[in-house]
Amino acid sequence: MIAIIDYRAGNLRSVERALTHLGIACTITSDPDTILSAERVIFPGVGAAGKAMETVRSGGLDRIILEVVGQGTPFLGICLGTQIIFDASEEDSASCLGIIPGTVRRFPETGEKIPHMGWNTIERIRSHPLLEGVDRDAWFYFVHSYYPDPALDDHVTARTSYCLEFASAVSRANVFATQFHPEKSGEPGLRILENFSRWDGKP
Repeated sequence: MIAIIDYRAGNLRSVERALTHLGIACTITSDPDTILSAERVIFPGVGAAGKAMETVRSGGLDRIILEVVGQGTPFLGICLGTQIIFDASEEDSASCLGIIPGTVRRFPETGEKIPHMGWNTIERIRSHPLLEGVDRDAWFYFVHSYYPDPALDDHVTARTSYCLEFASAVSRANVFATQFHPEKSGEPGLRILENFSRWDGKP
């Protein structure tokens, strides 16, 4: 069973639909016991960092997420769910979860349209079990105005170019997170979700 963390952020149902399409058992939940006992956990989201962190903390989900990661449960962050596993975000000057060291920054004004919305490729920096079988030329769907800036290059799994080069996938031990939306990215994204459903949390 995969627990999809419900913190009243968008795109929960689209993640659920993608997993159901793949025949993978999942549940949307904010119940601590269900999350802690799940075989795997997905932390998705669309929205603003400040409001998201307020909701996460008010429901005690910050402690639950840190416990899930600490006990080695395979953990997947998506979009906003990726951004708020960093130390802090420039959006709303939010203090975040600190699972991966670094800051989430707003795209610079370079003449490109912000938010970055649409399809783009990723440049794989290192191999990872969740990227197995994914074509290196595959396109993924993005919607964001802020991007992850990890403190350590070792945590960057893939990069994408838009306004600048940014980390579009990051990983650390049993944590893997994408700035793009696998659930909205067709076959390549479904392959990532399928890989996650079998992942044991080891890099």
